[in-house]
Amino acid sequence: MEVTSVVNVVVIGAGAVGQLLASFLAEAQMHVTVVVRRQEQADELNLKHLKRINLDGSETIRQIVPTVNLKLLPQPDLIIIAVKYGQLPDIYQQLTDIPKEVPLLFVQNGLAHFDEALQLPQHTIAFSSVSFGAQSLNGTTVQHRGVGPMKIGIARGDHCVFNKLQLLGNILFPVELVDDAERILFEKAVLNCLINPLTAILQLKNGDLLTNKQAHLLMHTIYQELSEAFNIEKSIPFSAVIALCEKTAGNTSSMLADRLQGRKSEVESIVGVVLRKALANGYPLPTLRTLYHQVLALEESGERC
Repeated sequence: MEVTSVVNVVVIGAGAVGQLLASFLAEAQMHVTVVVRRQEQADELNLKHLKRINLDGSETIRQIVPTVNLKLLPQPDLIIIAVKYGQLPDIYQQLTDIPKEVPLLFVQNGLAHFDEALQLPQHTIAFSSVSFGAQSLNGTTVQHRGVGPMKIGIARGDHCVFNKLQLLGNILFPVELVDDAERILFEKAVLNCLINPLTAILQLKNGDLLTNKQAHLLMHTIYQELSEAFNIEKSIPFSAVIALCEKTAGNTSSMLADRLQGRKSEVESIVGVVLRKALANGYPLPTLRTLYHQVLALEESGERC
């Protein structure tokens, strides 16, 4: 279904998530501008356009408008911020100059950005948790590696533009609106805590957490710790964790991808925030805390593959 009333969407960030979002939105006949960091990537996108490799191996090529300067753009109908947490401080500064009427949608892992983003002056601010699989192959190509919902929670403001996103009607890109923005971020952070540190340290694909007996035992132990701290059994049963690992069996977690590329991971904004929340309630989460410090130690030593 085409939703043409959302004429102008800006996506900040051209990593895997930003590329996939831009591709599907452009496919829905929206005018999509992607803000990239490097002029070289902007030039390449102008030349080759944005390619999506679909689940069946087919290719979809869409024309988007790349730019390196958010401030020079005309006022959009929606800005989607799809950069990693570490890049947000600079983005916050740029967003303060954007008209207050422009809705913002933040698409980051973890919880650290929730209170920070709400300090911005915009009237409408929403947050998203995505469970689709995406892998950036290069500056102009993204591979769609798994279907999963894009859940959007509006923290404040108008639902109108997000209602239109929900009506896209693409079964490969389902969009759901939920009532509690902070809750969806927390639940995604819990799932990330169960999968990402283990895969990063052990250098395993997501599905290996089910077939490697010791890794599976560690994941279950972490789940028990989180259950005691946050009573997640109903909202996130362990069967849902298993199902997620099965669904994304061939995927490389973002934390492992960061380690393989020698980048600083989001362990602090994901695992660190969950650990602090649990400790405030008297739960130290010893197994998860050990993995957290192991990831930090690997980053400090600069170890990569």
